[in-house]
Amino acid sequence: MKLNLKIISLVALLAIVASGVLFFRGAVSQEVMKAIALIATIAWFIATPMWMGREQSSSQSEA
Repeated sequence: MKLNLKIISLVALLAIVASGVLFFRGAVSQEVMKAIALIATIAWFIATPMWMGREQSSSQSEA
Protein backbone atom coordinates (compact mmCIF):
# COMPACT_ATOMS: atom_id res chain seq x y z
CA MET A 1 0.00 0.00 0.00
CA LYS A 2 2.76 2.45 0.89
CA LEU A 3 4.48 1.79 -2.43
CA ASN A 4 1.31 2.70 -4.32
CA LEU A 5 0.97 5.93 -2.33
CA LYS A 6 4.61 6.83 -3.00
CA ILE A 7 4.10 6.27 -6.72
CA ILE A 8 0.97 8.45 -6.69
CA SER A 9 2.91 11.19 -4.86
CA LEU A 10 5.76 11.05 -7.35
CA VAL A 11 3.45 11.10 -10.36
CA ALA A 12 1.57 14.07 -8.88
CA LEU A 13 4.80 16.02 -8.38
CA LEU A 14 5.91 15.22 -11.91
CA ALA A 15 2.53 16.36 -13.24
CA ILE A 16 2.84 19.66 -11.40
CA VAL A 17 6.25 20.31 -12.92
CA ALA A 18 5.25 19.02 -16.35
CA SER A 19 2.20 21.27 -16.52
CA GLY A 20 4.39 24.33 -15.98
CA VAL A 21 6.94 23.21 -18.53
CA LEU A 22 4.25 22.43 -21.12
CA PHE A 23 2.72 25.87 -20.59
CA PHE A 24 6.11 27.54 -20.87
CA ARG A 25 6.74 25.75 -24.18
CA GLY A 26 3.30 26.75 -25.48
CA ALA A 27 1.99 23.18 -25.70
CA VAL A 28 -1.02 23.80 -23.42
CA SER A 29 -3.15 26.79 -22.53
CA GLN A 30 -3.10 28.47 -19.16
CA GLU A 31 -6.48 26.96 -18.24
CA VAL A 32 -5.25 23.42 -18.96
CA MET A 33 -2.04 24.04 -17.02
CA LYS A 34 -4.01 25.31 -14.02
CA ALA A 35 -6.37 22.35 -14.12
CA ILE A 36 -3.53 19.81 -14.26
CA ALA A 37 -1.64 21.57 -11.49
CA LEU A 38 -4.74 21.77 -9.27
CA ILE A 39 -5.65 18.09 -9.68
CA ALA A 40 -2.04 17.00 -9.14
CA THR A 41 -1.72 19.21 -6.05
CA ILE A 42 -4.85 17.74 -4.52
CA ALA A 43 -3.62 14.21 -5.28
CA TRP A 44 -0.25 14.98 -3.70
CA PHE A 45 -1.80 16.44 -0.54
CA ILE A 46 -4.04 13.39 -0.14
CA ALA A 47 -1.45 10.68 -0.90
CA THR A 48 1.70 11.99 0.74
CA PRO A 49 0.59 12.29 4.39
CA MET A 50 -0.66 8.71 4.25
CA TRP A 51 2.81 7.28 3.67
CA MET A 52 4.89 9.95 5.43
CA GLY A 53 3.15 9.57 8.77
CA ARG A 54 5.33 9.19 11.84
CA GLU A 55 5.84 5.73 13.22
CA GLN A 56 4.82 5.28 16.87
CA SER A 57 7.65 4.00 19.02
CA SER A 58 7.13 2.08 22.25
CA SER A 59 8.85 4.80 24.31
CA GLN A 60 6.29 7.40 23.25
CA SER A 61 3.35 5.22 24.20
CA GLU A 62 4.78 4.71 27.70
CA ALA A 63 5.07 8.44 28.46
